[in-house]
Order: sequence, then structure tokens, then C-alpha cells
Amino acid sequence: MFNSKNLNISTAEFKEKLDSERGVIIDVRTKEEYDAGHLKFTDDQIDFLNGDFQERVNSLDKNKTYYLYCRSGNRSGKAAQILDKEGFKNVYNVGGYEDLVNAGFESNK
Repeated sequence: MFNSKNLNISTAEFKEKLDSERGVIIDVRTKEEYDAGHLKFTDDQIDFLNGDFQERVNSLDKNKTYYLYCRSGNRSGKAAQILDKEGFKNVYNVGGYEDLVNAGFESNK
């Protein structure tokens, strides 16, 4: 395995972590994807593909816990790796939007 730590967590682990530490939940999909439906408790939407995410990294608090999701978990995984490399200690890729909804997380569709 090439990562020193695993940033990916399952939906069950996400639920457990939310119970102990709410953290900041960020949807890294496009604005169009977000507007079509997102998790009800999402704190922010930062588009990973158009450069917004990379531009906003420095404005995020490194002491907070971040949970990132996208459509499939690919973009949020890359975003989590960026935050990890920038020195964020508590960053998690929680996967894809549809998987989270199917696991019982409430959507605003």
C-alpha cells in the first residue's frame, strides 16, 4: 500500500465518527451535481474539478476534522490526499453520494 495511512472509511465508520466528532462535511462534486441532490447535513460544497478545492485548501482549519464525499469516492479520495499532504490530521474520504444515501444518510433531493 502506498499511503502511510488509510484515508478511506466505510459508511458504518462514518456514522460512528459522526457520533463522536461532527466535523466538517464537504461535497467535492460540481455545483450541478450538488444542486441535483446532496447530503442534508453537508457543510460546504467545493468543486474539486474546477480548481476551487485547491484554491480553498489554505483557508481551511487544519485542526478540524473533515469528511469528504463525491459521486463515487474518487474525487473525494484525491481531495483527502491533498489535505493529508498539507498537514491536516483528521481527513476522511467517506465515499460516494448514492452509497451514503443508500446507507441511510438523509438527502435533500
